[in-house]
Amino acid sequence: MPDHPIYGPQARLRRIAWEMLNLELNPAQVDAFAIYSEELRRWNERVNLTAITDPEGIEIRHFVDSLTCLLAMRPLAPDARVIDVGSGAGFPGLPIKIVCPRVRLTLVESTGKKVDFLAHIVERLGLEGVTLANERAETLGQDAAHREQYDWVLARAVAGMRTLVEYLLPLAKVGGRCLPQKGESAPQETVEAQEAIRLLGGRVAQLTPIELPSVADTRYLVDIEKVATSPPQYPRRPGMPNKRPL
Repeated sequence: MPDHPIYGPQARLRRIAWEMLNLELNPAQVDAFAIYSEELRRWNERVNLTAITDPEGIEIRHFVDSLTCLLAMRPLAPDARVIDVGSGAGFPGLPIKIVCPRVRLTLVESTGKKVDFLAHIVERLGLEGVTLANERAETLGQDAAHREQYDWVLARAVAGMRTLVEYLLPLAKVGGRCLPQKGESAPQETVEAQEAIRLLGGRVAQLTPIELPSVADTRYLVDIEKVATSPPQYPRRPGMPNKRPL
């Protein structure tokens, strides 16, 4: 890591970002992550945002885990359109926005209290170019303002792969990418979802295993290229992708 001062309690995050991702966080970004962690823990006392509440867990399992997406997304165009489906408390979208401030980010979350937190943290961090959508992914996928409009479609811990690709692929433009973050079942889930991915206009490009510090389970980035237009009947009405996966 370059010879710069260590900035307070977030030194661990800064070191891991450099060692794992070759990503040097500047002082303003370090401060933003510190505020994010503090606000997440404070809000979590009254709104169920996360089961991970210790500062180190938030750094590794939320912030670093989110930033590993950049291993697949680089080089990321400064003005890329990125959408995070089922964003919850902002992961993985907001950590990526903090380190790539010019991307145009949409956060999709159907739970109103979580959207309230997202609005608060976006304002608290002074982030510009962030849109909040208090909607279901199935609804946005049939909305012309969002359908096939995004360079990158992200999701973390949202649904099984056969369901998830019906949420994600209709939002990606042809030539864009979907990047689900999945756990150890990712290789098997991806094999089982191959026909659904093909039907929706996608092609699996790569599975990248991710080993997080102090986390036993391997995680995966599932990189899916959008190679053809999604059929107009997909996504189906809200609830159907989960009830009857493709």
